[in-house]
Parts: sequence; C-alpha cells; structure tokens
Amino acid sequence: MTTGLIPGDQPPDPRQTNGLPHQRDEPVGHGAMPAENRPRSSVITARAAASFEPVGRSVASARAFVRDTLQGWGFADIIDDAVVLTSELVTNAVVHAGTSADLLCLRSDDGVRIEVADRYPEREVPLQGSAATMGSPDREGGRGLQLCAALADRWGVEYSPTYKTVWFQLDVPERPVGTRTAGPALPSDLLPIADTRVRVAVVQIDRTGAISSWNEDAEELFGYRADQVTGKPLTDLAAWPHTPGTGTGIAEALQLSRWEGSYGIRDAQGRVTPVYASHLRVRDADGDPSTVCLLVRDHERAVLQTPLRAPVSDTSESQSTDPFEVFIGSPAPDDLDSLLQRTVERARDMLDGDSAFLLLATDDETELEVRASTGLPSARQRFARVPVEAGSGRYGSARMPSVHDDLTALPGAVPLLNGTGMRSVVTVPLKVEGRLTGSLGVAAEGAGRYSNEEALRLQFAADRIALAVESARLGELERLRRGSLSFLVEASDLLAGTLDRDQTLALMAQMTVPTLATWCAVYTIADQASEPYLSYVLHEDEELIDGIKSLLSKMAPPDPVPTPGARVWPAPGEVAHQAALRTSMRSLGLSGGPSNQVAPGIGPTLTTAAAVGGETVVLPLVARNRVIGMLTLGKPTDEHFRQEILELAEDLSRRAALALDNARLYSERTAISQSLQRSLLPPELPVIDSVEVEVIYRAAGEGNEVGGDFYDLFPISDGAYGFAIGDVCGTGPNAAAVTGLARHALRLLAREGLNGPAVLERLNSAILDEGARSRFLTLLYGELRPQEDGSAELKVVCAGHPLPLRLRQDGTVEPAAEPQPLLGVIEDLDLYEQTVTLDPGDVLLCVTDGVTERREGLNMLGDDGLAEVLKTCTGLTAGAVAARIMRAVERFASDAPSDDMAILAMRVPGLHQD
Repeated sequence: MTTGLIPGDQPPDPRQTNGLPHQRDEPVGHGAMPAENRPRSSVITARAAASFEPVGRSVASARAFVRDTLQGWGFADIIDDAVVLTSELVTNAVVHAGTSADLLCLRSDDGVRIEVADRYPEREVPLQGSAATMGSPDREGGRGLQLCAALADRWGVEYSPTYKTVWFQLDVPERPVGTRTAGPALPSDLLPIADTRVRVAVVQIDRTGAISSWNEDAEELFGYRADQVTGKPLTDLAAWPHTPGTGTGIAEALQLSRWEGSYGIRDAQGRVTPVYASHLRVRDADGDPSTVCLLVRDHERAVLQTPLRAPVSDTSESQSTDPFEVFIGSPAPDDLDSLLQRTVERARDMLDGDSAFLLLATDDETELEVRASTGLPSARQRFARVPVEAGSGRYGSARMPSVHDDLTALPGAVPLLNGTGMRSVVTVPLKVEGRLTGSLGVAAEGAGRYSNEEALRLQFAADRIALAVESARLGELERLRRGSLSFLVEASDLLAGTLDRDQTLALMAQMTVPTLATWCAVYTIADQASEPYLSYVLHEDEELIDGIKSLLSKMAPPDPVPTPGARVWPAPGEVAHQAALRTSMRSLGLSGGPSNQVAPGIGPTLTTAAAVGGETVVLPLVARNRVIGMLTLGKPTDEHFRQEILELAEDLSRRAALALDNARLYSERTAISQSLQRSLLPPELPVIDSVEVEVIYRAAGEGNEVGGDFYDLFPISDGAYGFAIGDVCGTGPNAAAVTGLARHALRLLAREGLNGPAVLERLNSAILDEGARSRFLTLLYGELRPQEDGSAELKVVCAGHPLPLRLRQDGTVEPAAEPQPLLGVIEDLDLYEQTVTLDPGDVLLCVTDGVTERREGLNMLGDDGLAEVLKTCTGLTAGAVAARIMRAVERFASDAPSDDMAILAMRVPGLHQD
C-alpha cells in the first residue's frame, strides 16, 4: 500500500490529463445526481491518497486508512458510514474485479468526498434504470452501490478508458454554535442554585492540546497547582462520556471554533468532578491557534450555558409562561444524552425537587432503562433496567401518572430511589402515539411534597418533550446500528484471519475491552465431559488483570447453558465483595489479627472488588450445536450494560464461537496430521564408522512434515547398511501413504538378504497391488560397506531417480550410476546394480527432483547447476555439503518451494583429515 497526504487547496486529480478531468458518466438512478444538478465542489482543504494491491488483506488496510484519516481530520460523526462504504467498494475492486484499488479522500468545508478507482472500466451499472438493477443484496458482491444510495448524501460513477471510479460524498452534520440571547424575567425561586462563590476555571490549551494556562479557581476546583498540569494534555485529566458509535471526543471538541457541553475532570484525589464547559478557539499575537476553556461545576451550568436563539416568528404570539418550556430551550439539544440531562434538571427545578430521573422503555415496552438523573448517585445507576410492571408508578405500573406521599409506606414502588433518602415522588409516563416510551419522575427528601397539581404540570411537560426524546433516541439507535455494523465487519475480518486458538482468544478479549465492557473473561470447554476452564482474562487497566484472574480461578465457573443471549452472573461481584469485607475486617483487627496496622493485601483486594463489582453477564459460545465456552463481560462497581451493547456482544459471541471452534478443529487436525507424518519419518540415523552421513528434508505445503519425498538409512547386517532416497508422484497425505509403504518394505526386503534389484522388483509389485491408490515412484537404493583401507564400497540401483553425484578430492564431479526404469508403472523390470567405490575424501550426493527442478521464472537449477554448486564443496564435511546445497537451492528462487526436497550426503573422511 502506498499513501500520501497533502494539506492545502484544490489538489490535482491523478487521473486528469493536462489539468482537465476525464469526462464523467454517471447513473441517473436512485442516489446519483445528474451533472447539471450536482452542487459545485467546495474548496479542498486536505487530501489523502492510498493504493492497495488486489489481495484480500487490502480491504482491512483500506478501512483502517479511511478511519485514521477521518479521525485525524476531526470528522468522527461520519467515520462509521465512510468505513462501511469504503469496505464494500474496495472489496468490489480487489476481490471481485481482481485489480488494484486507488483510494482518494478529499476534505472540504462541508464534508468529505471519497473515491475508489479500479482498473476494470466495464460499465456494469446502466445509465438509466432503477436501483433494483444494481444486484441483489443477497449476493456476495455488488452491494457497494446500494449502500452508497442508502448512506451517502451524494454519489456517482465515473469512467475513463482505463479506470472506473465510484465516489460518494458524506456531509458533516452541522454543529450548533451558541449565540447570546436574553431570557425572560423569572421569579427568584426559579433561578438556578449556585454556591456562595461561583468559581470559574480558566484553562488555556495550546495547538497541541497541552495546558498552557491554569488559573487560581482551577486550582481550587480540581486541586492541582498550575506547575503540576502545565504542559500536560487536557485529555489526561478529562473524563469524556463515551458510548460506542456516538458523541464527539475531547480532542475534536478542542478543535471546534466554539463548543459548550458537559464532561468530567479528574481532581488530585482521583475523583471525577462533573463540569460544564465553554470552549472558544482563538489566535494569539503570533497567529498560533489555542483554545480557552471556561469551566464551572455542572450544577452551576447556567453561569456559562448559552441557549440557542429561537427562530423569529412573523406573528406576535405570546410567550409560553410554563417554566419547563423556558428551561428546556428551543430548539432542544441534538444528542439524546444532553436532551435527557437537561430534561431532568428542568423538571427538578420546575417542581422544586431534590432529585429527578428519566427512564426509557425498550422496544417491546417490557423494561425501563435508566438514562439520566440529577440529585442521585446516577453514575452507578446508569443503564440499570427494571421491568415495567414492577417499575415506577401507582399500582406497580409506569403507564399512568402517580404521586407517592411517602415511599417508606410502600418500599420498592420506585426501585431507583431505594436507599437514596427520597420520600415523596411524582412520576409520569412519556408516550408517543399511545405507546410508552419512558418515565419521568421528580422526588424530594420530605414527605407529602407533591399533589395531583404537580403531576399535571409534570405530565404537560412530559407530553411536550416526549416526541423530541423519541426522535433523538431513534437517531442514537441508528448511529449505534451503523457503528455496530462497522465494528462487526472489522471483528469478522480479524477473527477470520487466524486459525491459532490462543490468538483467537486474545482477539475476542481485545475486541470487547474497552469497546463493550470494562473487563472480560473467556471460559473454554474441551468436550462435553469437561468442566469450563478459565482461558483468558483482560481488563482495560492491565494492573488489575492478575487480581481478577485470581478471583475467578477460586470460584466456580458459570454454568454452560446453551440458551442464546446474555444472562446476569452475580457471583463475581458477590465473591469480590465478601473478599473485600474479610480483608477490611482483618485490617481492623476484627478477625483476631493486629488492630494497629493495615493488612498489606487490602489495597489490591479492594481494587479488584471495585473492578468487578458492577453488572456481570455471561454469553454462551455455541458452535455446531455445542457449547464450547462462555464469554463473560463485566463492569466496575454499580455500573450496568445497556441493551444495545448486549445485543452487539451477542452478535460478536456467535462469530467468535465459530472462529474459536474452527481454530480448535484446525489445531486437532494439524496435530493428528503431524503425528501421522512423523510416524513416516525414519528414526535417528545410525552412526557408521568411517563414513559421515547428513540428511536435510523439507516437505512442501503448510503444516506438512512429510510429503512424497523420503529417505532412509538402516543397518542390514554386520558391516552393511542400506540407504534410499525416493520421490513418490505428488505431494501431501496421499503421497505420504505410498512413502510409508516404500520405506517399510525396503527395510523388510533388504534384511531378508535380497540384493538391490530383487528388493526393488518386489517393492514394484507391492506398489502395483495398491491398484487405483498406487503412484509411480523414483528410487535410488544402495548398500554401503565401509572397507578396511578407509574407502567405502557402494552397490546402487537408480530406478528413474536423479543420478547420484560423486565429488572427488580434486574437485571433479561425475554421475555415480546409470538411469533405469522407475517403479509403479510396469510389472516386469530388468534392474541391475552398479558398484561404486568412495575413496577417502570423496562425497556422494543424492537428491530428489525438488532440488534439481527448483525454478525462478523460466530458469531451472538443473543437474548442471547442482554439479556446479557441488564443485565448491571440496574439503567440506557431509553436513557442510548438505547445508551449502540447501542454501544454494533457497537462494536460486524467492518463492516458497512447491515440491518436496530431500538431500542425502555421504562422505568418506580423508586418511589424514578430520
């Protein structure tokens, strides 16, 4: 892949001629715009380009390139759509069209244009027609244009004689900028409540995101002196509310010209202080950009918050006097979390309550999920769920307005308020077209604070906000859906890229933490009779992994229930709580221990308890109708999972289970194959007095240890040894089967006292008896007898095999045998043996045709090339000769060998050498 990034003005198009673009030809169907109707292009402010080879892994590289590019440009809102569209278009180019793909990203003021060009200019999309002609969505390919039509703001296809380019435009959503406005006069009791002194932290951030200025109020609010934070990135202190697929990050917010919103700042004690911030992007005297941040405590947001100006109406309608409408502002915030938070704050102020909360209903209206609250420990209750019929409301129903004068008389009527000290509460439903979408409540610490009049006021406000809340909720679900689609695409790609079990387990954990959960554990089940085994643990803080692993290893694993979906597993939180309680009691001397010192293990124990103290769920890993493990996801103390995250985790668990089972099957198959193959290899080579022997063997194919080539060296009788090197037609398991037959038959026949020709004739008959499973075989067989004068006598038969080469001490190389018919083809063979004497210092080299037929393009090493290499081996030991031959073969061609290779070198040491 080659890339380039060019900031600045309009860039040249790489496919233009003399500065003029090629004629564009676009479909006039759904989603495509005629040339005369296309809006004029904005000024290009940045350009990023990359080229990808026509291989499968290029698709993942293209997705990563687009994601990194748009993240760097600050376009987080459109990343998910861009990644999905790019994935489909690059797949069409490199996989289906089989050409390389050129990817071009262009940034303008109003959005991003992405072009994918391939070298397959055939016009597959008609110039006229409906989108139905683009292909079926059930096909493996061809969905790219349909996705463009569904997701892109504009798109089209351009053709040239050598290129076809599919482009799409994604517009950046307008981010509302606060404007100053005058609000109506309000009674004093309706004004926001602030501390005796309102402290406004003034923090200046330089162009790199580092803190350059920190005032006294910032020191007072957060506990850091200016010299402690100056030069540090604000992101080290900011606790940004993050939901996968939604929201803007702190880095993006600092780059905007103006921004207002809520986030948290970690103070010197490690606590998160909720703040409301107003950011303004400015330039200093030198022209360098920086951001000035004004921060107040979140409940004092009225000091900084700038409501948007309402549209001016042509009619002079009277202003609404309902305080709730004044506080909610017009228009409402775009994102759901801000809208819900503002709603509960205004509802609390409207009824002069101590707390307020808002719950949203699930699609089937069976559960309510806590989404916003104020005046309550809401951080630990966020995303908690309660059944509707047991939720807030009179007679156990959330579908009607209700007033409770004293919750102590009816414990559990409003589960969210248990243990909070709230006594009186008024709750009303949020409904859209008669369907329950949520529940809004306001509570107070005193009893009897609310009546039906307050319930009617709150219901009126809920009716006015319900439609806006539902619209924002549907928008959030759509963004989550798109983010989930992108997440699952990348997860599937990663899981499909490995067949290693341990790597698959690691990928499963790394994909879930921290995107879906704070920590996770993977249990595996070897077979139906085995207990679940804790195989992998991961936490977003690596220092906590060992503590969680120790805790989980000491408790019973979850039951391997095959029922799909996530189920709550309370055991980790309960066990961690009990362990922390026992440790705390020991540290205080309440369990017989010393009372004047803190136990050394209390810190890690309490930290582990906090890490696993939230909601823990278990998802079964089911593959091929069998539970092969469990994926456990957890949150820290009192945190809960939202339903959409659990649904995404369930989709991931199905993909992960299949990948894990595939890795298991592959590992088992590889282990069995390698075990069987190793049984075909001869045992250790015997040590022969006065003769050096060395063997190098390479089987072609991934995971193969034995193929169609084989070798053997074995004792026949006192002072005599048999040796063989052969090549069965083909490679892989079928060839290896004939290899085993040949090697074992050679040993049996040779030890019966038969000479070389008789041994090979009987082996030929045995191969032909295999019928359709038989394969022809080339074989060099011989008998070696060391002589008293230091030489060695060899009797060899070369049946269709590459001839052995003899290297003399003077450097001459010559064949040591004559060619004869190969085995496994005809029944009657007329074979004979030849006698060769190796003098001291001589080398006999035997190879298979995988060595001599090694190719690089049209060139082949051949017998002559092998002989030339052997001439350079004079004076080397047998091991050195074999190693030099193998290095020469490997250097001759860069590609991996496609045929098995075997090298057998025998050398008689010189009388005055070695």
